[in-house]
Amino acid sequence: MIPITRLFDFPYYQLEKNNNPSCLVTKYDGEWIKTSTQEYINKSNAISRALIRLGVQKNNKIAIISSTNRTEWNIMDIGSLQTGAQTVPIYPTISAEDYEYILNHSEAKYCFISDEVVYQKLISVKSNIPLLEEIYSFNDIEGCKNWKTLLELGKDESNQDVVEDRKNNVKPEELATIIYTSGTTGRPKGVMLSHNNIVSNVLDSSPRIPFEESTSIALSFLPVCHIFERVILYIYQYYSVSIYFAESIEKLSDNIKEVKPTVFSVVPRLLEKVYDKIIAKGEDLTGIKKKLFFWAVELGLRYEPYGANGWWYEFQLSIARKLIFSKWKAGLGGNINVLVSGSAALQHRLIRIFAAAGMPVMEGYGLTETSPVISVNDQKNRGFKVGTVGRVINNVEVKIAEDGEILCKGPNVMMGYYKDEQLTSEVLKDGYFHTGDIGELDDDNFLKITDRKKEMFKTSGGKYIAPQIIENEMKQSLFIEQIMVIGDGEKMPAAFIQPSFEFIKEWAKRKNYDIGQSQKEISLNQLVIDRIEKEVNKYNEKFGSWEKIKRFELTPEAWTIEGGHLTPTMKLKRKIVKEIYKDLYQKIYS
Repeated sequence: MIPITRLFDFPYYQLEKNNNPSCLVTKYDGEWIKTSTQEYINKSNAISRALIRLGVQKNNKIAIISSTNRTEWNIMDIGSLQTGAQTVPIYPTISAEDYEYILNHSEAKYCFISDEVVYQKLISVKSNIPLLEEIYSFNDIEGCKNWKTLLELGKDESNQDVVEDRKNNVKPEELATIIYTSGTTGRPKGVMLSHNNIVSNVLDSSPRIPFEESTSIALSFLPVCHIFERVILYIYQYYSVSIYFAESIEKLSDNIKEVKPTVFSVVPRLLEKVYDKIIAKGEDLTGIKKKLFFWAVELGLRYEPYGANGWWYEFQLSIARKLIFSKWKAGLGGNINVLVSGSAALQHRLIRIFAAAGMPVMEGYGLTETSPVISVNDQKNRGFKVGTVGRVINNVEVKIAEDGEILCKGPNVMMGYYKDEQLTSEVLKDGYFHTGDIGELDDDNFLKITDRKKEMFKTSGGKYIAPQIIENEMKQSLFIEQIMVIGDGEKMPAAFIQPSFEFIKEWAKRKNYDIGQSQKEISLNQLVIDRIEKEVNKYNEKFGSWEKIKRFELTPEAWTIEGGHLTPTMKLKRKIVKEIYKDLYQKIYS
């Protein structure tokens, strides 16, 4: 088999094993269109030939902004990298000003986009991006060049020898991509990842995911501009998994039923929403059906891997799976055998309940700067432990600093931040990458994350507060959609809470309460405030007196990426949220 040392080696490796007829599958006009491994390579080569004809040189930058994951993204990725250029994937949901900043900072020569919305946003700032020569679109957009013109330009194979020469001169240690992290503060940082950074991470973490080679089916919907989903896509290619791209988050449920995937990657927020919807449906049941449903839920919440709860528990679980959990699984297509979770901490109850339902979630940990995987749980080899992010992967070393910070060393650690040596030197010290996360390694080498170092704060009484731990606990409530713990330098911790407006409306309907219709009315309604206070008090019991949420205020709108509350990976932008709700902050601490 050909050795994989550069990112564009993956499709060739797959072709050598088998020409997968469903290598990449995207829905166009209501029909799933399959691209085989051979066609994937042929089109990537056509793109490479066209880019060379357009004058693309080694180390030029090519940006890709796509609102959905799709076949074209992958062809552009491989086609660009083969020329010795580097790709710059950009989140579609960030502001036009951030588009402008990233395209200027990276000095992108060309930009490939997906649709009209992205195009209009980009056009509004294009005059401020002098080095950007041309925009190409995957969709047909009036006034914008279409990427198919490059496929046409690349049909002539007479310069394929130039492509082969360019490929041969790309070294594994050279830069492959610059990924601009959305960041919870300040300007995006350009993380430089080499071919070897990402390839090593794919090869070192892939044994942790149980695939049936050539028969597994994946559904991809997390943004491929994020390194987490991108590495997952390379892992799929490595194992000849058929990759179907979801049309959108809104159509995800329909796509799952159509595709019936065996695997997909998730972020905790998605699993929380799935679970909350299932529980809400359970609440609507009556009589014996309702009792059976919540008996199964209670059983699932006590789940431990490898039969640790004993034969009687396993016997009851087998009944619960037949009667209740089989319906949950059917709702996710019926064939799921593993889910992979990253990006943020996953609540332990979700890990337990989904594993009990026969859909185990393998939680991992990493950062863009580590390509990204540092550790991940593994169903095999007794490598699955609830409450941890798994054992550290092969060839990566982790040590815990004196202050509890997780330090990482390995071939997956980034080259540095683009055009920012000072910031690079702040995180790459003494041969280790300083993650900014606090954690611990147990006796079996399982890694546990306890908090973000930068997010911990002290109250005026000198007590440390780890907000993420409190927030994760509180978000188990069906009444709480989002929560941000505050109180840096204040006498006590408090919180901003975004109510779960959808669930609360259902709850009020069942109880015949008049709480109003608008989100503002709901957030000001005393019945709602009292009910959420009851929830806060319940979860407060798990914390020390200095950590308990003493006061809270409900926010009148949903927290969104577009509203600036969340990063594209659904992390809280703490400084911005605090600024948005400064009046509520004053009300709490005045």
